[in-house]
Amino acid sequence: MPFVRIDAFHADEKRLEALGRAVHDALVDAIGIPPDDLFQVLTSHDGTQHMLRYDDYPGIHRDDDIVFVAITMRSGRTAGQKQALYRRIADLAKEYAGTEPRNVLVTITENEPIDWSFGDGVAQFAAADR
Repeated sequence: MPFVRIDAFHADEKRLEALGRAVHDALVDAIGIPPDDLFQVLTSHDGTQHMLRYDDYPGIHRDDDIVFVAITMRSGRTAGQKQALYRRIADLAKEYAGTEPRNVLVTITENEPIDWSFGDGVAQFAAADR
């Protein structure tokens, strides 16, 4: 049940959709989330009122095709699974949206079952993990 936020410069609906598919397909492929487990917020920034700021840290030159991908998910994935996920996201972002892998910045924030409510004011997975 990852929750994904994708932010990109000047991305039209088609590019945002392609980036969303790339990240979702990578999550399914690399860490085995269910194909119907889809929770995403996709945002395009026009560079005026909505800004994305970045630099070349750590020695990676990015341009205005930069895409920030923030994934929040339950803890428990190995370092190898995360590395495979990063690679798959970068590869699919290139394939689906034409985004160069150097422009794909991914962060993962992990949490526990009690940290999720899918609605109705209930932590649905907290009870399931007792």
